[in-house]
Amino acid sequence: YANSRGSIGTGKPAPIRDGLDWELWQGPAPRTRYRDNVVHYNWHWFQNWGTGEICNNGTHEIDLGRWALGVDFPVRVDSSGGRYHFTDDWEFPDSQIASFEFDNGSMITWNGRSCNGFPVHNRGRGVTIHGEEGSAILDRSGYVVYNLANEEIMRHTRSGSESALDTRGGGRLTDHHIENFLGGIRGQNELNAPLVNAYKTVALCHLGNISQFTHNAVHVDSGTGRPTTESDMSYWSRSYEPGWEMKVE
Repeated sequence: YANSRGSIGTGKPAPIRDGLDWELWQGPAPRTRYRDNVVHYNWHWFQNWGTGEICNNGTHEIDLGRWALGVDFPVRVDSSGGRYHFTDDWEFPDSQIASFEFDNGSMITWNGRSCNGFPVHNRGRGVTIHGEEGSAILDRSGYVVYNLANEEIMRHTRSGSESALDTRGGGRLTDHHIENFLGGIRGQNELNAPLVNAYKTVALCHLGNISQFTHNAVHVDSGTGRPTTESDMSYWSRSYEPGWEMKVE
């Protein structure tokens, strides 16, 4: 994933904007004073509310990689990177490489660059899959397959004008997702993206952040997806505003 996000600056206390319920907006997060550089998108870059680019856009690409390899939880996760482009309130890496090793001998690598949009394979986002007989490139427009001689042997792409970096969704792919979701509610079809699959993918993203925060490789129970050490497990849950704690019944 490569984008050219600008600086979010240093936030200053400010009057709460009209129409915003700041109490409700903060949800389960510990309460903080309203600042002028959080709402509505920059919350992604604050640890009190967000999870950084790896859990923002990385979720989508890591999901594709996990599907392609047929894997669930890793056995080891190692991340490096930092906030390199600006000095501001951003609390996550703007440049990050996280590697996920699986017990079947495969690996997924996330390469996220939030503030330098130099494309890879002429794309701002996507997935490359490298196998024994060749490679494939997948993105929101389709896929291209190459043999080991780097010759294109298959292509299936769609025409369309939607931006790959559009944060609002839209286009026929979004329509398909909505139709499938509503059909699942009505009992007309199975969900293409059931919740358990989302959990597996998002767990990888959180493990990448844990490795980044601790500056160490995280060893993982591949059956549960949880870190095997107590120090890493200390990052497994968040702090809640009193009265908003999660309750499992």
